[in-house]
Amino acid sequence: MKKILILVIVLFCWSYSGLAQYKIDGKVVSPNKKPIAFANAVLYKMADSTLVKGTVTDENGFFNIETPKQENYYLTFSFVGYTAKRVNIESNTNKNLGTITLEEDTDHLDEVQLTFKNPEIVKLSDRLVFKVKNTSLSSGSSWDVLKQTPGVITIQNSLRIKNSPATVYINNRKVYLSADELQQLLESYSAENIQSVEVITNPPASYEAEGGPVLNIRTSKTLVPGYKGSVNAAYTQAIFPKYKIGTSHYYKTDKLNFFANYSFNPKKTFKEDESYINFIENQSVFEKWRTDFDKTTHSYAHNLNSIIDYNLDDKNRLSLNFTGLLSPNTDIDNLVKTTIYDAQNTVDSTFVTNSNLENKLQNIATDLSYTHTFEKPSTELSANFHYTYYEQDKNQTVNTNYFLPNGNLSNTNNFNTVAEQEINIYTGQVDFTTTFAEYGFESGLKISHINSDSGIDFYDINSNANSFENQNLSDVFLYDEDIYAGYLSFARDWEKFNAKVGLRLEHTSNQGVSETENTTRNRDYTELFPSVNLGYTISDKHSLAFTYGRKISRPRYSSLNPFRYYLNENNFQTGNPNLYASISNNFNLNYTFKNSYSFDFYFRDNGENPGQLVFQDNNLCVLRSVYANMEESYSYGIDFFHGRSLNDWWYSQLILSVFHEEEEFVALESNNQLVTNETDGLYAYWYNNVTLSKDGTFSGDLSLLYISNLIQGSYQIEEMLTLSFGLRKTFLKGKLETSLRMADVLNQQATWLRSDYLNQDNGFFAQPENRYVQFGVKYKFGNKNLQDNQRSIESKERERL
Repeated sequence: MKKILILVIVLFCWSYSGLAQYKIDGKVVSPNKKPIAFANAVLYKMADSTLVKGTVTDENGFFNIETPKQENYYLTFSFVGYTAKRVNIESNTNKNLGTITLEEDTDHLDEVQLTFKNPEIVKLSDRLVFKVKNTSLSSGSSWDVLKQTPGVITIQNSLRIKNSPATVYINNRKVYLSADELQQLLESYSAENIQSVEVITNPPASYEAEGGPVLNIRTSKTLVPGYKGSVNAAYTQAIFPKYKIGTSHYYKTDKLNFFANYSFNPKKTFKEDESYINFIENQSVFEKWRTDFDKTTHSYAHNLNSIIDYNLDDKNRLSLNFTGLLSPNTDIDNLVKTTIYDAQNTVDSTFVTNSNLENKLQNIATDLSYTHTFEKPSTELSANFHYTYYEQDKNQTVNTNYFLPNGNLSNTNNFNTVAEQEINIYTGQVDFTTTFAEYGFESGLKISHINSDSGIDFYDINSNANSFENQNLSDVFLYDEDIYAGYLSFARDWEKFNAKVGLRLEHTSNQGVSETENTTRNRDYTELFPSVNLGYTISDKHSLAFTYGRKISRPRYSSLNPFRYYLNENNFQTGNPNLYASISNNFNLNYTFKNSYSFDFYFRDNGENPGQLVFQDNNLCVLRSVYANMEESYSYGIDFFHGRSLNDWWYSQLILSVFHEEEEFVALESNNQLVTNETDGLYAYWYNNVTLSKDGTFSGDLSLLYISNLIQGSYQIEEMLTLSFGLRKTFLKGKLETSLRMADVLNQQATWLRSDYLNQDNGFFAQPENRYVQFGVKYKFGNKNLQDNQRSIESKERERL
């Protein structure tokens, strides 16, 4: 750990080492003096026109760029729809170029091409943008991209930002899947058409009130007519080999855009766990359990995504989107070996559990949208209807044999569970955007209806292999939910100040019915969710931004089911129909120096957020995992961001975060005492992108992630370290693309999770296949200049599946 801390200190000092270099800054505006955000500013050597570095303007049109040494240069400024402009510079002192005006150029809009590589990460006032187009990541899967996104942490296959669960959107529309299903979908969803990933810590009012931070995946947009297609394949070697094949096709005319993508991802995965439980009586350990758990999964996932966009005329457009995920025969084999020791570390007994889980899953979503563009500039009306059908069947058989210390069989326990779940989601939404004088205005209405029917049948199996239904553990759970929402948002830009404020109203009504318990639970509540985004430009070198958002976190549908899912008879997971939604408040203050050094000071009150807690019953010697609401939860910290070109072929960026996290919960196996789980931690991420050939066809990237510690429910998560790198090479004028990637080179991403308080002492170390080597190849045909309309269906309700 000391070596890592030294590395972080060195990197932090490096981030300031460029302050002695000469600075060039200014502002880029349109002919009507409006700032042009994200315009390209590219620095070249005057002598031979060698590209030195590039940057983009911020949302207020300001730019800041450093010259590596005293020399003559020239800057080019460009943006789609405007004529590029060149400014000659003699670099012997800091220079302010004042206002750079770009003239409109509508005649050659379709011919504009970017001839340089933008920085891979862009820090905006309310989000961080990670650009992945044409990197080694673009030949992998969308899941690979999200795991490599700065600020994103992957814990037990859950995507988290600042250690809060992240909500995934694609083109500003939410994905409605559970954590495991989201991973399965994104692993089969090609990254080739992903432009960027946005990390949004405080989403504005147009985003749903449910959920905290957002990961928004932005895909390519279409410009010109024609046809293009591609075939791709990837081979991954971890503990077991894995394969992925896919094909994409896109056709565009003046009125019709059609896109279709299919992928097939057969794979065999392996996960190894080590765990321990020290059972306590009268503050002394009387029994120790040590468990080795091996999990082998065979899956065959099919993913189909198709989109049809049809322009009725210049102002009216229809769009139909279909996404299907089919995993018909996932087979999971678990082998669990537990050794029991007494207080003197003498073997008391052992037991071995063999379990098999057969899982069938289908998740189908359709999305129909209509958009009308008015004559008035920036005025648009859109309507959307969404439907999701989700079905999952699980058949589990569990056999446990108990042995004496001498190896003789002492007892057996066998049972079988059959579980089914069917969910239907319907949503309808209308959005309207326009401008009034100098104010931007957004508004919208949304209605959602969710119906979930779940059932589990539990069968005890005797020594003669006869099965008998256990009525106490069998159940049917019915859940219905309706959400009605509306929002308003206003925005205004002044010379130095900009503001966007919004208000969202949501009314929720739900009902849960358990047939075995013969109980019905109803809840109705209405909440307001304000959002504020303020920005102030003090000078060309200093700017401030403040964001605030109030959000809601609703329980997942599966977590409400009062069913028990067993690893063996001594270890099970159960849902909780008494879970309720929680409210969070998020504050963030940003200071940016010279559009290059960014500091964020944040505070999050997560409220009584629902989570998963693990408790050991010291009387029955049972470990159970339950869903419960925290009593309170909050975190605060400071984030630092800086990135720059070290030379004309190496771009590097650094993110540092020092934070405090704290959660309080009811210890159900400790006389319901209140327990506080807290930690202070460090997050460090270093990203590098290098060009390895003069023609730009060979490039690579390297990233290093270090996290000192985190908390999750009752667990303390120990330090983790991840080093990954990738290479990308194109041939045949870009038609053939190859990539090589190695993830978790040091194999230190996995870490221990421990729960140690009062009469609780347990933990586990989960080691999935984090370290792997992946080789990808993709061949493109047709009009390579086309960028398709690929996107995915996103619906907030789908995320709770």
